[in-house]
Amino acid sequence: MALGPLRPSPLVEQATEQLRTQITEGHWPVGTKLPGETTLAQALGVGRSTIREALRALAGAGLVQPRQGAGVFVLATEAEEDWPTRLRRAALSDIYEVRMLIEVQAAQLAAERRTDADIAALDAALEGRRAASSGDDAAFVDADIALHAAVVAAAHNPVLTDLFGEFTPVLREGLIDLLDLLDRRSQDPDPGDKRHAELVSAVQRGDASAAARACREEVAETLEHLRFSSAAPPHAAPPQDASAPPCSA
Repeated sequence: MALGPLRPSPLVEQATEQLRTQITEGHWPVGTKLPGETTLAQALGVGRSTIREALRALAGAGLVQPRQGAGVFVLATEAEEDWPTRLRRAALSDIYEVRMLIEVQAAQLAAERRTDADIAALDAALEGRRAASSGDDAAFVDADIALHAAVVAAAHNPVLTDLFGEFTPVLREGLIDLLDLLDRRSQDPDPGDKRHAELVSAVQRGDASAAARACREEVAETLEHLRFSSAAPPHAAPPQDASAPPCSA
């Protein structure tokens, strides 16, 4: 594909796309030095500032690397996947293993740091989860995630909050599918209520060990159902344990 003048609409995006295509199609192999900014600007009919922004975007995608005093060189022909894309491609069981690491620590910190406002928010989230038990699976999962988000928020660590937020879209989709696959709410519309109540209570009274334990057990239980659903043949039911509470979201 030959380079050509661009249309007068977001120029940086267009320049980035044309240069990306040249790289991904192998016109500039790995290790090749790109033409200078002036040459590229003339070929695309844009200013050098547009080319600089386009090259910056390509560098952020891992395709090119600027070298001081030497120019810009092709580093790869395939862009690195961003974090949300990698999460969308990951197995839900893998997501849950990482979720356990994040949320158990968050629950412990929440018990140590919760404020009066957090205590009230947790009460509201637990009641919201119970109220959502009369709705469909999507509404119930949304309410379940909202409760867990309230626990994470009570930890007052913005990095933990952001990490949990990154997982939320994948969790939501996967949990709705899991509830439908296992038909867990046909007999109990509010699975896991006792375990969630224990988690909320432990955070509210400041018992960090109990909060971490309740969160670990709750997430681990769902992880076991995820692993079973991945290994079991279609329509197989998970093994029943009279001493264990039903799968929670």
